Amino acid sequence: MSVSVLGSSRLPGDISGLLQVASLLSLLLLLLKAAQLYLRRQWLLRALQQFPCPPSHWLFGHSREFPKDQELQRILKWVEKFPSACPHWLWGSHARLRLYDPDYMKVILGRSDPKADSSYRFLAPWIGYGLLLLNGQKWFQHRRLLTPAFHYDILKPYVGLMADSVRVMLCPLSPQDKWEELASQDSPLEVFQHVSLLTLDIIMKCGFSHQGSFQLDRKSQSYIQAVKDLNNLITSRILNAFYQNDTMYSLTPSGRWNRRACQLAHEHTDRVIQWRKAQLQVDGELEKVRRKKHLDFLDILLLLNMENGNSLSDRDLRAEVDTFMFEGHDTTASGISWILYALATHPEHQQRCREEIQSLLGDGAPITWDHLDQMPYTTMCIKEALRLYPPVTGVARELSKPVTFPDGRSLPKGVIVILSIYGLHHNPKVWPNPETFDPSRFAPGSLPHSHAFLPFSGGSRNCIGKQFAMNELKVAMALTLLRFELLPDLTKVPIPAAHIVLKSKNGIHLHLRKLPNTYGDQHGL
Repeated sequence: MSVSVLGSSRLPGDISGLLQVASLLSLLLLLLKAAQLYLRRQWLLRALQQFPCPPSHWLFGHSREFPKDQELQRILKWVEKFPSACPHWLWGSHARLRLYDPDYMKVILGRSDPKADSSYRFLAPWIGYGLLLLNGQKWFQHRRLLTPAFHYDILKPYVGLMADSVRVMLCPLSPQDKWEELASQDSPLEVFQHVSLLTLDIIMKCGFSHQGSFQLDRKSQSYIQAVKDLNNLITSRILNAFYQNDTMYSLTPSGRWNRRACQLAHEHTDRVIQWRKAQLQVDGELEKVRRKKHLDFLDILLLLNMENGNSLSDRDLRAEVDTFMFEGHDTTASGISWILYALATHPEHQQRCREEIQSLLGDGAPITWDHLDQMPYTTMCIKEALRLYPPVTGVARELSKPVTFPDGRSLPKGVIVILSIYGLHHNPKVWPNPETFDPSRFAPGSLPHSHAFLPFSGGSRNCIGKQFAMNELKVAMALTLLRFELLPDLTKVPIPAAHIVLKSKNGIHLHLRKLPNTYGDQHGL
């Protein structure tokens, strides 16, 4: 009994001692972390010393220079003031070098540096490690496996499917909110939401063999909203020093919201995968697909997964579907919406595009693959709008080895560089009067530099669906301009915002005026 009492009397002292040791260890860890961050900052200062930039706060970086959501305005200011590149300090030990010079772009895109994990890892819970996030040999293998899905023999019949989807958006079939109906009300239309449904519908038909229209399916609305939420949440997380740790972020309201949005997006892609798998298990369907010379995107993935699981795991399959679902619809929706806005604000160019399209399709002929190469002025206008409003404003690389640029300035291994496509496209040294909409910049032989125009990035990691997207943009423009005159809503001028995909903070609002002719009717509208 006495031993037990004595032992218990010593317990409070033992606990107090343990707490003191724990406190000392915690303090030591904090000091070590602070020293690590200090040394990292000193290393970055030396690494970036050849590149001038505006004064930055030792803790808050450049975040105080511009209010939230004004990153694009900051880029435009720095492009004019600092030649070729400028460091951007996010906070104490976190900096990246923004590049906006075509010679610099060419050097980096000619290398095989990996995607910067610190910039892209926040996408992984949503889209997994597919083509966008993979690096090294696995990326190369997946790129090689999926390239046949974008062969021109596959893309040719997609033009008709694209046209069918555009017609659903433009005309009043069953829902009463389509463009034909809205135009008669003489009220402005926020186009991005409609165009997002259109591009999702096109991806479902072309890449995933889906029948019917996703524009008329209410379930697709939840996926569109989830993608919109994830764009905002991930952009905010990248810029917030307190959201970098996964565990801490998961405990915040934003982290819980992010998790719910990912779940909604995954439910959509899971339905698509299971639906196509079930189709392939119908008698004779799998053999029919095997006999095809060229396979759709999803069928390539499913055959690799179903017939040789080692070649493509379930996780790999899901990641590639999530990646293509997002990249194939959201970036293109951004492109189409901003092109419509650019033409609405430049009626003389809009009319010239319309006349060109009428000369091709005015007799009621359906739009075909061959027509897409016969609209040079419309293509010039599309490219000029993509220059002003690139759907992807920048891509990030982490240098795997030192680099020296053509002007002699250099960087060591480990520095993160942002290839600022928005900065490049608005660089007055590359594009004189860069804020002016001037399609003649893209007349044959006029491109000022091989790497001056990069809406689809460049090098070996350029957008695998570049041709698919350009075809989609042309089809959407052609059929829309045949049917409607586009006018801007002067009370709601869009404010570009650099999220994962270029969006407008206040939407893209246009007035539609139905044209007094029969071109649209002849095309089944």
